Amino acid sequence: MTFLIIILAIALQIFLTYKKLSPFLSLLIVAIFAGFCLGMSPDAILSSIKKGVGDTLGGLALIICLGAILGKILEAGGATEKISSTLISGFGEKNIQWAILVTGFLIGIPLYYNAGFVILVPLVFSIARKANLSLLYVAIPMAAALSTTHCFLPPHPGPAYLVTTFDKVVKTDMGKTLMYGFIITIPVVILAGPVLGRILKNIKTDISSTFLSPGIKNPGQLPAAFPSFFIGLLPVLLITLSVIAQNFMEDGMLIKKIILFIGEPTISLLIAVLIAIWYFVLLAGKTMDTGMKWLTEAISGIAIILLIITAGGVFKQVLQDSGTDKYIASFSSKWQMPPLIFGWVITALLRVAIGSATVAGITAAGVVSPLVASGVVSPELMVLAVGTGSVFGSHVNDSGFWMFKEFFNLSLKQTFLSWTVMETMISILGLIGVLVLDIFI
Repeated sequence: MTFLIIILAIALQIFLTYKKLSPFLSLLIVAIFAGFCLGMSPDAILSSIKKGVGDTLGGLALIICLGAILGKILEAGGATEKISSTLISGFGEKNIQWAILVTGFLIGIPLYYNAGFVILVPLVFSIARKANLSLLYVAIPMAAALSTTHCFLPPHPGPAYLVTTFDKVVKTDMGKTLMYGFIITIPVVILAGPVLGRILKNIKTDISSTFLSPGIKNPGQLPAAFPSFFIGLLPVLLITLSVIAQNFMEDGMLIKKIILFIGEPTISLLIAVLIAIWYFVLLAGKTMDTGMKWLTEAISGIAIILLIITAGGVFKQVLQDSGTDKYIASFSSKWQMPPLIFGWVITALLRVAIGSATVAGITAAGVVSPLVASGVVSPELMVLAVGTGSVFGSHVNDSGFWMFKEFFNLSLKQTFLSWTVMETMISILGLIGVLVLDIFI
């Protein structure tokens, strides 16, 4: 009966999504519906709602907001454009796919997928025209890089949420998740990017549709390359440094305490934001009002993401407080399925049904948390298993599908052959990477 209720709750979420209701509202409705069906009292449901909101926002709100602010400052200050042009000049026209891949990867770390995509679209068109290349030959490596960073690497909302959620039940290390994610991302993005792009280069596309592309800044207005790279990657560098200190420095050392403090995700992002404001706003001759305007735009742009994640946290809390955790924890043995594969399958099914990678990952978190709590699987690898499952089989119910189609003026068939195939490759190859890592960890 419990399994049937969970299926009905997920079906209700799919139905409400189909009816275009905001995931924020639909997840709250589904959480309350599931709570009543699972035998919870009204007071218990209200208590779960409060706890779910507090636990979710407490560990995640600052990370997402600071990450959005950093991304916006890098974009508005011209750093992302400078990073792109520098890499392309360095790689040369013959290796243009690799330049686009690295550009998308570096920009995709601090920026959310949609923001990074819109920033890089004009670059893709200009390169395709100038070098007389197939649009998909250039576009696929860019999209693959952005997609893999989105589903694998904190501080993106999906993996960051999963880390903070699993950390409530068992110690989950953000730094380890980031390092494992990097290890998996490199081979995955090569196969789903340049290799797939070469396969798809014969698909004929129109490269004249640039009406949605923003203008490119004058090269003389762009910031220097080194600070653009350094500030954009600073959170990643600090988090990685903290992981090294944690594993190779003796306890009690002052320098280790300092490194662990500044390497905590919230602190590392705050440091990067403050340096970005100093360099791209004040040092660039702009007013503080301009910097704060960018900050406000960044926060308003991710407000709905925060609300959706919060509602997903409520649903997760209801599943836990209703007593379904032991039941769900026994699922992998009943299905005779390894926990990591189980987490991937559940998330992939949700992704195909619901459309949103973030919502699929959030919803799956409540289902697989008991497995993480049982200690039978690495929580960091479960973050990555769920993350890679969340990009499986993107199709017409996914906004990313339509962005790729419309910006690059593709037919539905072309979008399925390119975007959907790319996302599915990332998901399956990512799972293989997770399972390989599981052997050695």
